[in-house]
Amino acid sequence: MSADPRTQTAPAAQRTAVVTGGAAPRSIGRATAHRYAREGWAVVVVDRDEAGAREVAEEIAAQHGVPTLSFGVDVTSSADVDAAAAAVAASDLPAVGALANIAGIPSPVPFLEVSDELWDRIIAVNLTGSFYTSRAFVPQMLEGGYGRVVNMSSVSAQQGGGVFSKTPYSAAKAGVLGLTRSLARELAPHGITVNAISPGAADTNIRAGGTSEEAEAAINASIPMGRQASAEEIAALVLWLSSEDAGYITGTTQPINGGAYIS
Repeated sequence: MSADPRTQTAPAAQRTAVVTGGAAPRSIGRATAHRYAREGWAVVVVDRDEAGAREVAEEIAAQHGVPTLSFGVDVTSSADVDAAAAAVAASDLPAVGALANIAGIPSPVPFLEVSDELWDRIIAVNLTGSFYTSRAFVPQMLEGGYGRVVNMSSVSAQQGGGVFSKTPYSAAKAGVLGLTRSLARELAPHGITVNAISPGAADTNIRAGGTSEEAEAAINASIPMGRQASAEEIAALVLWLSSEDAGYITGTTQPINGGAYIS
């Protein structure tokens, strides 16, 4: 775990957003980190890819002129997460006001071929990581008097797979919904909201190397709007849920699937 601080000359942001899974190209995490910065938030980029997280932090600082930090963190390690949170608390950044739990990995393996190791890894990254980061950063929100937690679930949790990933991923993302609802109930008296976003198919790198043009065309054809969500569209929803305007919305699952799943 390492930190990479950036000193900026722009006016200090009033709040800091922490984004996990923020390094990969064409990812929801990277788009979200940029979107927070565009709105004037200081940004902490967290990713297992230390060099990638540093690159995104530098990119954000250069393009948007906000303070940034980057950390190379494995979200399945509570020690890594806690160390990053301690470093953020000790930094010159404004108080943490938002946490976007976006780090995740897919699982297209059929159920009867799922190993113990794969099951544990999918649950750890997609669910346990959100628990660790929430536990680490929510105290800073309580201290700062403002808090928004946005967890990344999936339509796979609601309809039992059906896009790309299968059972372990669906189970993990369903767990994210339970985590979201329970945290929302516990934290509501403190004015902290906790919501989940449930994307359908998204035009990101999550299926990289595991799909084909034919499969992507079939996915698009199955969506009433005829296309997949962009990372930027999902990032916009994260930002709205992090805003003051969304202060009375908590414990919800916000779908963004182009009409592919309506409940």
